[in-house]
Amino acid sequence: MSGAAMTRLLIVDDSALMRQLITHIFSTQDDFEIHTARNGVEAVSKNRLVQPDVITLDINMPEMDGLDALALIMAERPVPVVMLSSLTRQGALATFEALNLGAVDFIAKPDGTISLSLGEVESELIAKVKAASRARLRKFTDPNKQFRHHKLPDRSPPPATQEVSTTSLGGRQYSSNNPLVLIGVSTGGPRTLEEILPQMPANFPFPIVVAQHMPANFTRSLAERLNRYCQMEVLEANAEQPLLPGHIYIAAGNKDVVLANQNGGMVIKPVAESPDYTWHPSVERLAQSALQYCQPRRIMAVMLTGMGRDGSEAYTKLFNSGAETIAESEDTAVVFGMPDALIRAGGASHVLPANAIAERIVQWSKTQKAR
Repeated sequence: MSGAAMTRLLIVDDSALMRQLITHIFSTQDDFEIHTARNGVEAVSKNRLVQPDVITLDINMPEMDGLDALALIMAERPVPVVMLSSLTRQGALATFEALNLGAVDFIAKPDGTISLSLGEVESELIAKVKAASRARLRKFTDPNKQFRHHKLPDRSPPPATQEVSTTSLGGRQYSSNNPLVLIGVSTGGPRTLEEILPQMPANFPFPIVVAQHMPANFTRSLAERLNRYCQMEVLEANAEQPLLPGHIYIAAGNKDVVLANQNGGMVIKPVAESPDYTWHPSVERLAQSALQYCQPRRIMAVMLTGMGRDGSEAYTKLFNSGAETIAESEDTAVVFGMPDALIRAGGASHVLPANAIAERIVQWSKTQKAR
């Protein structure tokens, strides 16, 4: 690209084949200067010497693995990092550790450590690396330390699918007239959710439904991780179930999640991904279902960090119909795409930094209880 600044990309993988495949993917783009490293030791060294703008970093490597390399990179010369992870349960746990150490985002390899099917996620990989190269790196407080005094006694993680009943509501079903909080989030989301959701009090009276762009094994791990930090109960919404107050529902990956009204009560249910929506779980599709079945004036819709514009159209319709909406401010958003799209569409009641969002949601809930 003549006259344009090149993005220096460092590709780190112990497999020569994987380095070749990833290099080939980015060589089709005309704005990348590509460098490679074979392990974590080389990655740390080349981060100093090459000074890349963005790094793709494998987790499982000899000599020094991706997590140790990431910790050193963030300590010596912080740079946006996109992790390459396996789709396994163990891969999900390691990925969340990487996000906690400062990685901006991750890509799940379609079929393991040496993924010959990497072409299946080529467009996603390019988009995430480009977004990461422009990402705002933030320092986060470890929620395990920040909210340790909030943890409930003898709290154990919920099972992947938790059977619930209306007995928690004294026999009453949660209706479409009751208040509801929606949260849409993508790149940079897990750490931002860890900053916001643990601040929600245990007696928060309404359900919170979160659509975070993420594969299936990862949303389960995210729900379990958040459940350790949050005062509210956190569940992965991987089966149809009634909405309950005081619960946070994380939309299951590789699906979309929608709200529906059944027998006078509100339920949340996963549905097959639709090609009409680019990202999954879809924020737009969740918000559209809220428009259809809920009272907009009883909805708080929050748009957090993420690339693209998923959810901005339906959120704006919610806003125009009486909902209160929050867009995360550019000051704290890792990637300002989704909040910016909402603001530009004129659909944001408030533009707030991440550290002020929980307080605003709690204030809103008090006005809803007073109605």
